Amino acid sequence: MILVLSGTSDGNGLIRELVSLGYRVLATAVTPYGAHLAREAGAVEVSQGELDKTSFKELVQKKKVRAVIDATHPYAEKITSIAQEVAEDVNIPYLRLRREFAPVPQHPLVKMASDWEEAAEAAARAQGNTVFLAIGSRRLEVFTNYEGLRKKRLVVRILPDRDSLEKCLKLGFWPRDIIALQGPFSYELNLALFREYKAEVLVTKDSGHTGGLLEKIQAALDLKLEVILLRRPPEPPGLRLEEILKVLEQTCKGVFKG
Repeated sequence: MILVLSGTSDGNGLIRELVSLGYRVLATAVTPYGAHLAREAGAVEVSQGELDKTSFKELVQKKKVRAVIDATHPYAEKITSIAQEVAEDVNIPYLRLRREFAPVPQHPLVKMASDWEEAAEAAARAQGNTVFLAIGSRRLEVFTNYEGLRKKRLVVRILPDRDSLEKCLKLGFWPRDIIALQGPFSYELNLALFREYKAEVLVTKDSGHTGGLLEKIQAALDLKLEVILLRRPPEPPGLRLEEILKVLEQTCKGVFKG
């Protein structure tokens, strides 16, 4: 069994490729929707929910996992660290699927932030009253709790799942300020949403080509929005899909197929 840490379109594409080649795939996903997409991609089993090191190791040993492929989002640092540690502990390969960077436009309106708190501070300093948060739901409390943003309107774009919506409501977002859609989004849709919600500041993550970063930033710049971009955290060395397949074939000698 090969374990794929998924929850991204990259991960689901990897699952489909592995299954098409005859590999048996066990996938992980945090949300029910992510688990559904992994099953649709062909995973024979899916572990749903967050994993700590103990539960991750138990999963690997119980399912006789012989290789771990990490296709999580670049900002999912915790599970990446756990996967590396467990793979080393049980002496199986850990492979990171590379997510290609998108060249960030050099523009006076694009400001870089090193962490979430710096991003919230930059949003508070920015001109304009409406801040469009295209960051998902996991770190929204950093912005809702930031004193300098209390008098600004925060609009959030999240995945259309129950947990994300419930979190937004608990944090005090009005329904009119919640956009529940699955990305990535085209330039035209970003442009329409920024206009519709009268956005003046965009806060987003460096999600690369797969995450539609360039379409998002270009739409914001064309409307003269200030863009606050959270830097991508350091990642382990990654491999392209064809490189991962080659390593599996050489290292596993086909034992996962069938």
